[in-house]
Order: sequence, then structure tokens, then C-alpha cells
Amino acid sequence: MAQPVLQGRSILLVIGGGIAAYKSAELVRLIRKAGGDVRVILTRAGSQFVTPLTLASLTGNKVHEDLFSLTDEVEMGHIELSRSADLVVVAPATADLMAKAAHGLANDLASTALLATDKRILMAPAMNVRMWLHPATQRNLETLKRDGVRVVGPDSGEMACGEFGPGRMAEPAAILEAIVTTFAGPTAIPLPDGQAPAPGPGPLAGRHVLITAGPTHEPIDPVRYIANRSSGKQGYALAEAARALGARVTLVSGPVTLPDPPGIAVIRVETAREMDRAVEQALPADLAIFAAAVADWRVEDEAGQKLKKDGKAIPPLRLTENPDILARIARHPTQRPPLVIGFAAETENVIGHATAKRLRKGCDIIVANDVSPASGVMGGDRNIVHVIDEAGVTTLPDMAKAEVAAALMQRFAGLVGSGA
Repeated sequence: MAQPVLQGRSILLVIGGGIAAYKSAELVRLIRKAGGDVRVILTRAGSQFVTPLTLASLTGNKVHEDLFSLTDEVEMGHIELSRSADLVVVAPATADLMAKAAHGLANDLASTALLATDKRILMAPAMNVRMWLHPATQRNLETLKRDGVRVVGPDSGEMACGEFGPGRMAEPAAILEAIVTTFAGPTAIPLPDGQAPAPGPGPLAGRHVLITAGPTHEPIDPVRYIANRSSGKQGYALAEAARALGARVTLVSGPVTLPDPPGIAVIRVETAREMDRAVEQALPADLAIFAAAVADWRVEDEAGQKLKKDGKAIPPLRLTENPDILARIARHPTQRPPLVIGFAAETENVIGHATAKRLRKGCDIIVANDVSPASGVMGGDRNIVHVIDEAGVTTLPDMAKAEVAAALMQRFAGLVGSGA
């Protein structure tokens, strides 16, 4: 029999005050069925819709309501609650709870726990359609997402108030799915001020992970170049996720505005040829991930001086191919990494083009995404990726790039560990 997907996981469930609170009982049942342990913080408003006795019976644990419980606060219970869980789930996440979390308020047990936690937070919003669409709520939503909070829902439908539109809390089964997806990556959040914790004995301990990121700039003359819109965010997130799993990481980065991630060896380059040389020098590696958007072509005859517009002929730009770094490393005669991952940024027929690219390049896995202008991926903070290997295609849901990186790296770590 397969092990339950949440076996050994601890979840702190914060229940806000709204009619959707009745669904929290079913959510608890589903988490317990999946093997997870649940502890509950019930807000005063939430207790108007579901009772502490019901939740205590379903969880098998005490339900926490009061910030200043004399018994609990001897050991700073609100801190312990927020730190002992592997994940914090807020369902329903009311407009009030979202606002408090977005602005760092802490005037009750629920908001204090959200501010004190060092774990990921998953929110399932639920409120009247007008409250959901209000600019203040939408601003708070964007703030929370920037802070790394994951959001599931809300759904559209008829409200208890009789109105129709977005604002219904996601169904418990959908929230459970989001919980499982979140656990695909690390749920501990980085320490403040950019100081990442030292990598522990994770699944990539003792492994060397080589990652490329960002664009390349191919000079036309001393002041002009050919480039693309890659921000490097996904590659940098992968580097941090690899380090969090214990790896020694070398990040070969094209020109980006991102700071060097702490604890990672960063080699900054400009052109595809420089990146190719840096990658070769960084070998051997146990895992190589080529997330950089390397320019396919460069100018064959780079001008030594700035080209002038003289009103006559337009100077021709003769292009030549850049080295294919991914294909070269995937077929390296002596130092091919055991696992070679490529990225495919496509604007149409994403899966078809990426599948063909995997075979053409000779890599083990291709991670494909849609970078058409409508997707907002280039330079954005979120991504939807398709993981393509010889077994088929796995599509990850829309997530922050850091969460995409965590999920991907967890998968790659398993493959490296198994020797696949």
C-alpha cells in the first residue's frame, strides 16, 4: 500500500470568520485521511460558524483561540504553534485576515502566528464578491504574493449573500491539492535580510549542481548588442532551491540585475562564448541545468568602433551561430553530468517544439514554458512549466518562480539520488 501523501507532515490551519468556515471541517478530514497532522487556530469570528469541539474531535488536538492563554503563553505558545508546523494554511482567508497579514498586524492569535511563522503560508480566500474585487483587497493580495504567500481560489459562483461572482472559497479537495503541491518543495522560508540558512544534509548534500541563467549579450559594436528579455529570475531561483537541498552550486549568469544569491558561486559572463567556456571550466557536475536564454546567433564581424548612421547604406549584419551549450554538454565525451536538464522558451506549440528539442539536444529532461507576450513570464515573477522526459509530460500549476524552482529541484534531486 502506498504511503499517504502527507504522512509525517504537520499543518497549522487558521480558520477565519466567514460562512465558508463550515468547509474547514471537511478540509481537516481530507488532510487527516492523507496522513497529515492538523492543529487549528480558530478566530473569534470563525467560532460563530464552526465550534471548537467539532474541530478538536476531527483533529484529535486542542483548538487554539486566545492569544493570551495563560497555559500556552508560559512557553510562548503563539511562537511554538507557528514554528512547529511544516505549513500554515488559512481557510477561509477573510478580507480582514489578508489585510492584517499584508500589513504585518498582530492583534490576535491568528495574525500573530502568521507574522511569527518561518514556514510557507497557503491562503484560500473567501468573501463577498465586492470585497474580493475591491482595490484594497487586490492590493493586499499582490503584497502577499510578493511576500511568497501561495493562494488557491477563490472560485466563482453564487454567494450566501445572494450575489454571484468570484469570492467562493476553493473546495476542500482543491485546497488539499494545493497543499500537496506546496510540499513538493521546501516549506521553510529564508531568513530576513537575504541571509539564507546554511544548507543542511539534504538530498543534494555532497553534490555539485551547475546552473546557467539569464540572457547573453552579443556585441554589434562597442555600444550595441543583440539580446533578449530574460530576467534570470527562474535560473537564480533554481540555484537557491538547489542550495537549500544541500548542494554545492555554481551559477553561470548572463547580464542580469539580480544580486548574487548568498552561499552560491556566481560566474558572471556577457556572451554565449563566454558562458560556454565558463560551463566547461565548472565541470564536472552531478546535475546541470541550462535555464539561460542563450542567443542563437551573434554578429560575425563585430565592429571595433561605433557604427555611424550616415544617411546612405544601412550596414548589413551578417550573423553566425553561437555554440549550442546544452547540446554540447549533453554529448560531452568525458564529463557529461549524470542528469542534464534543458529549458525551452516557446511562443507557440510549446510542448511539441520542446519535445523535439529534447531529442535534438540529447538532454534527459526539457522544462518548457510559454513566453509569448500575453503570458507575462519574461521578467515576471510567476511561471507555468511543463516537464518533458521520455515518459511523457508533467505540467505544474501556476506558481511563483521560487515555488516552481523548489518543485523542480525536489524532482531532480530524486533522480540524481536514484542514479537515473
